[in-house]
Amino acid sequence: MPERARSPREGRRRVQVTEPPPRSGGKETGRVGRVSAFNDIRDYVAIPRVLSLKLSPDGSRLVSVVQSLNPDGKSYGTALWAVPVDGEPYRLTRSAKGESSAAFTDAGDVLFTSSRPDPTVKDAGEEVPALWLLPRGGGEARQVAVRPGGIASFRTAGDVVVFASDVLDGEEATEEERRKARKDAGISAILHESYPVRFWDHDLGPGRTRLFAGRLGADRLEDVRELTPDPGEALRDAAFDLTPDGATVVTTWRLALPRGETRTELVAIDVATGERRVLFGDEAHDFTGPVAVSPDGTRVACSRDRLTALEVSARSELWVGDLATGEGRTFAPDLLFPADVEWAPDSSALYVAADHQGRRPVFRVALGDGSGEAVRVTGDDASYLGLNASADGRFLYALRSGVGIAPGPARIDTAQGGAAAEIADLPSPAPRPELPGTLTEISATADDGATVRGWLALPEGASAADPAPLVVFIHGGPLGSWNDWQWRWQSWIMAAHGYAVLMPDPCMSTGYGQDMIDRGWGDWGPRTMADLEAIVDVAVARDDIDAERTAAMGGSFGGYMANWVAGHTDRYRAIVTHASLWNLDQFAGTTDAAMYWQREFGPVGSERYDKLSPHLSLTGIRTPMLVIHGDKDYRVPIGEALRLWWDLQRSEVESKFLYFPDENHWILKPGNVVAWYETVLAFLAQHVLGEEWKRPESVA
Repeated sequence: MPERARSPREGRRRVQVTEPPPRSGGKETGRVGRVSAFNDIRDYVAIPRVLSLKLSPDGSRLVSVVQSLNPDGKSYGTALWAVPVDGEPYRLTRSAKGESSAAFTDAGDVLFTSSRPDPTVKDAGEEVPALWLLPRGGGEARQVAVRPGGIASFRTAGDVVVFASDVLDGEEATEEERRKARKDAGISAILHESYPVRFWDHDLGPGRTRLFAGRLGADRLEDVRELTPDPGEALRDAAFDLTPDGATVVTTWRLALPRGETRTELVAIDVATGERRVLFGDEAHDFTGPVAVSPDGTRVACSRDRLTALEVSARSELWVGDLATGEGRTFAPDLLFPADVEWAPDSSALYVAADHQGRRPVFRVALGDGSGEAVRVTGDDASYLGLNASADGRFLYALRSGVGIAPGPARIDTAQGGAAAEIADLPSPAPRPELPGTLTEISATADDGATVRGWLALPEGASAADPAPLVVFIHGGPLGSWNDWQWRWQSWIMAAHGYAVLMPDPCMSTGYGQDMIDRGWGDWGPRTMADLEAIVDVAVARDDIDAERTAAMGGSFGGYMANWVAGHTDRYRAIVTHASLWNLDQFAGTTDAAMYWQREFGPVGSERYDKLSPHLSLTGIRTPMLVIHGDKDYRVPIGEALRLWWDLQRSEVESKFLYFPDENHWILKPGNVVAWYETVLAFLAQHVLGEEWKRPESVA
C-alpha cells in the first residue's frame, strides 16, 4: 500500500509479521505453519491455543497446556503436549476432563491437575481437580493427591509439593461427608460475615483456600499436612512459590481491614512447622504476584503495588528482598507492572516481561552491581510470557505472541546481551493463523502535548481507491495496553470482513511510564476521550481509511468509554458497549471489589461520581448502540447493562441488547463467541456499511 506524506502529528511504522515455514510432522504433532480462519468464525473458535510453557530440569523439552475445541463443538478441552527443544511437539495426555497447571518435578516427571476419574478407585464419588503424575519415561498417569474441595495451584521442589485447596471449616475427617450432606440437602446458601462475597464469576464460600504440603512417595503424596489452618480469606487467589530445598513456601497473604478494605503482604511459611512470618508489608502497598524465589534460595522477587487514593494513582514495581531478613528494595523503577519474572540460574539477575510501547519485551535486571537498571533483551515487536531459563543460563524459553502473532513457544539466545538476542520460534502444538491484512503503528499528539500511540490493523486491499471503514477498539483496564494477541476482541476477524481496526493506548495505558497513568487518574472520561479523539483524527486522515464510516467499541473500562463517547460525540455511526460501566454510583457498590474503586472515586455519592458517570449524558446519545453483557459478570454486574438498556429504550435511542445468561466478564463458550461476533458484525454492517439488518442465525 502506498504511503502518504507524514504530518507533524503523525508517526507510523509498518510491522512485517513473519513466521517460520511450515514443518512436516507425523500424526499428533504440532506445526508452526499458518491457517486461514478469520472469515468463518466457527473455524476461528476451533483454532488450538497454547496456554502455558514449562521447561524440564534437563533442558531437553517443554510441557505446554493446549486448549482445543471438544468434539461436541460446544466447549473447550485441554491436554498436555511435550515440546522438545530440538524436535516436533507430541501429545502427552488425553481425557474427557482435560489437564492443566503442568510443571516438572526435579526428577523430570510431570505433575498436573485434572478432574479425570481415578481408575484405581471404585465409586470415587464427585470428580474434583486432583494432582496427577506422568512418569518421565512414559506410561500411564497416576493420581497422587486429592482433597474433597479439589486441588488448585501447586509448586514442587525436590520431593516436596505444596498445593492450594478449598476447605470447609470444621473437622478435616468429616469434610467430604459434610460436603455431600450439603449437596444432598439442596443447600446452596452461604452466610457471610465479611466482605467480599463474590469474585469475577463465582460466589466465595463456604470453603476457604488453604495450603497443604506433602512428599512424593512411590505411588502417592505422603505425609500430607496443612500449613495454614484458619487463614480466613488470606489465601484467596494467592500467588506462591517454594524455595529450592522445599523448606519454605513464600505466599501472598491478604489482610482484612476495617470498612471492607484489604491489604496484601508477602509471608514465609516453614513447611516443617507451619510457622509464618511477614517478609514484606507496609500500610501504603500491596505485595503481589508474580512471586519467584531465587535458585540459591536467598531472595524473593514480587510486585509492590501502591495503594491508590483520590490523588494517588496506581503504580506497580519490581520488588526484591532477602528471604532471611525481609529487607528489600525496588529495582528498575521505570519498569512498571511486571507481568512475569524468571531468575537467572546463578541468581545474579532477573528476567522480567513488562509492557513497553505496545509490546511486552523481556528485560534483564542485574542485581549484583547495585544499579538495578533494566536492559532490554528482546528487540522485536512481540510480547512474552511464561519465561523459563535454561540451567546453563544461555537460553530463555517463553511464549511469544503479539497483536499479529498467536502465542507459540520460542527460544531466546541471551548470549549476545542488550536487545540483540537471537529469537527462534519452536515448532508449536498449535498452528498460527494467517493474517488477512497488515499491521501498522501510528501515533498522535494529544492536546496536552502527550504522545498517544496505537496499532492499526488494515484489511487486504485497503487503499486510496478503496478506503476501509474504521472500527476503534477501546481497551479495558483501564490499566492495560493493546500489545498482545487477543482470542477475544480479535481485530483480524474485523479485518477479514473489510474493516480497519484502530487499537489505541490512551491515558492510563501501561508501558508508557507513570506520567501516562497519572494523566487520566480520576479523570476517566474527559482525558481518555481527548486522547482517543487525537489518534482517531490521525487514523481517519489517512487515504486508506474512510472517515465517513466509523464505529467505536469497547469492553469493561472500554465499555465505559464507549458509553462516554456515545454521550459526547456523534462522529461514529455505531457504538458497541460490552460489559460496560453505566451508572458509577450503582456500579461502585455492586462490583466484586468495591473497596478498590472507592479508593479512586471516593465514597459512593461523592463529587467524582457525578463528574465521570456516563449515565448523566444520556440525553446526548443519538448513535445506535449494541449493548452486550453476561449475567455471571460480577466485576461489572448485569445491573449496569439492564439500566443502560432501559435508559436507551425509554429515550428511544436505536439499540439492541445481546444477553448471555451463562457468561462472565468475558464470552468464553464457543457457540456464544460465534453469536457475539456475528451479532457485532451484523450491527456494524447495518449502521456502518448501510446494509439491511439481518438477524444472525446464531441468535435467531
